[in-house]
Amino acid sequence: MLRGNSPAKIDDKGRLKVPNGFRAVIQDTHGRDLFVTSLSGESVRIYPMPIWLDVEHRLAQMPSTHPARLKFLDRVNFFGQVSELDPQGRVIIPLRLRESAQMTGEVDVLGQQNYLEVWNHDRFVARLVREPFTDEDARALSDFGI
Repeated sequence: MLRGNSPAKIDDKGRLKVPNGFRAVIQDTHGRDLFVTSLSGESVRIYPMPIWLDVEHRLAQMPSTHPARLKFLDRVNFFGQVSELDPQGRVIIPLRLRESAQMTGEVDVLGQQNYLEVWNHDRFVARLVREPFTDEDARALSDFGI
């Protein structure tokens, strides 16, 4: 399970050194192969390949012409690339995605249960302020017993 937040940096070659706690979970559970992508271009999603293959399997159950499926695939393929953890635990963020998500300097690596989400630190803090957790959000979660 990938959970919590770990600050990190993007180096001058566009590589993220995956924080040790996250790297151990990914490698021990899923191996080194990854799919690096985004839905909006604002942040980076790093999926262990077995998790991504499960997403693709579920997408294959939808009609190939379903508009939501097509929009999803357009975005994840536009931003996405197959990658792997190198021996030092680094992953390259594709240039298009690195530019779109402002992946330079300080970033936050967030565990999202079965994938990692990486945000430019300043952009993420601004998002937290812009999109506060509301009473409506709390009610929606309570419907699921959370």
